[in-house]
Amino acid sequence: MKEHLQFYIDGQWVAPASARSLDVVNPSNEEVVSRISLGSAADVDKAVQAARRAFESFSRTTREERVALLEKVLEVYKRRADEVAQAISLEMGAPLWLSKAAQAAMGVAHLKTTLGVLKGFEFETVHGTTATLYEPVGVVGMITPWNWPINQIMCKVAPALAAGCTVILKPSEIAPLSGILLAEIMHEAGVPHGVFNLINGDGPGVGEAMSVHPGIDMMTFTGSTRAGIAVAKAAADTVKRVAQELGGKSANIVLDDADIEKAVKQGVQACFTNSGQSCNAPTRMFVPRAKHAQAMGVAKAVAERTQVADAMSPEGMAMGPVVSHAQFSKIQGLIQKGIDEGATLVAGGTGRPEGLSKGYFVKPTVFADVTNDMTIAREEIFGPVLVMIPYDTEEDAIRMANDTPYGLSGYVQSGSLEHARQVAARLRTGMVHLNGAGPDVGAPFGGYKQSGNGREWGEHGFREFLEVKAVMGYEPKPAKA
Repeated sequence: MKEHLQFYIDGQWVAPASARSLDVVNPSNEEVVSRISLGSAADVDKAVQAARRAFESFSRTTREERVALLEKVLEVYKRRADEVAQAISLEMGAPLWLSKAAQAAMGVAHLKTTLGVLKGFEFETVHGTTATLYEPVGVVGMITPWNWPINQIMCKVAPALAAGCTVILKPSEIAPLSGILLAEIMHEAGVPHGVFNLINGDGPGVGEAMSVHPGIDMMTFTGSTRAGIAVAKAAADTVKRVAQELGGKSANIVLDDADIEKAVKQGVQACFTNSGQSCNAPTRMFVPRAKHAQAMGVAKAVAERTQVADAMSPEGMAMGPVVSHAQFSKIQGLIQKGIDEGATLVAGGTGRPEGLSKGYFVKPTVFADVTNDMTIAREEIFGPVLVMIPYDTEEDAIRMANDTPYGLSGYVQSGSLEHARQVAARLRTGMVHLNGAGPDVGAPFGGYKQSGNGREWGEHGFREFLEVKAVMGYEPKPAKA
């Protein structure tokens, strides 16, 4: 077991202000694999001082200097990508094939995308005699989750550095190892002292201290809606900018003209990816009532074919565990709630999959005959649990899809692209995937309603870290004829 008891502040690894620590547990076997220190307000204050000092010079670097810096970060990251993938599988249970193909790979994707945006962005535009200038927002506090750790870290860190900001990162205390590796990568790449800082800790000890700190100009948070509300309230007194990517309960509408077998198969597989621990997962599948029985059969077959194994297992495309005992218990309770409220259990159910006596493994579970007012249709389960909701008319499907406090993503399956577009236009969500389309790292990522505010990824994510300044009289008035 390797301990990680120091924080990365002002370009060096330093001892924490207090002796509190936390075990990092491998969810595949419930064994302790590391130990981290839990930070405090004193550690945050130290990091803020370093970040503010560094901002004075880093904010004035040229585009070319920041491009060169990010290219060096990308070079070092790519060389150490296998280490990052291993760390992610160890800390949060994503199977190694997924960690390599998607989890760690998103770090490369966000760096490349940010570099493209930075190289072409207009930091100064002039209209008449007035200039509009885009300047770095300042010191940015970042709180990131455990489910896609490097993805959520890099889609914040890369654009913030590209904009000329300095950052203080608090990765999830449940899955901190990949974030610690990133600090090593930043150091090796020569990121100037104080520009990137990392403090491990929990929400009450570090997250709240960051949110209330007057020396932090912006908070960007990814996590639950409940925690996001707490961050926003804590940040309110200092009127700092707050960007949030929060929970979801995304609808997948299978229209009557869709290929039902293909659409349901894709939908189930997408729901189970990353053990269902994705905020934008298509967890509510709406199917025409006349095809509900057929859809149940397809979903049952897919669920029963889904292998579950240790994250480090070489077995094909197996699904790994969920992240923690707390998460496992929550999911078990919601599965039982679905049974108790009368939904039809098509596949899976409570308990571990057969043959697994240790680890936080959940059976790939499908419910059918679900109504949109059941608990399993309302709450974000964050596990491999799909609910299938029959509908009578397309209008009913759209109404029920929008009948949720969330609005992160949506999915539409149709035999006609134009038909899918028409339905997509009526969904109150920040994103919609048509006919199995995957993510686009250049597109804005974020949601409506209680799924958050602001956007990540691509140019929209880059703009979140910029202030807008108007300079009147920037150009002389044209001479009178």
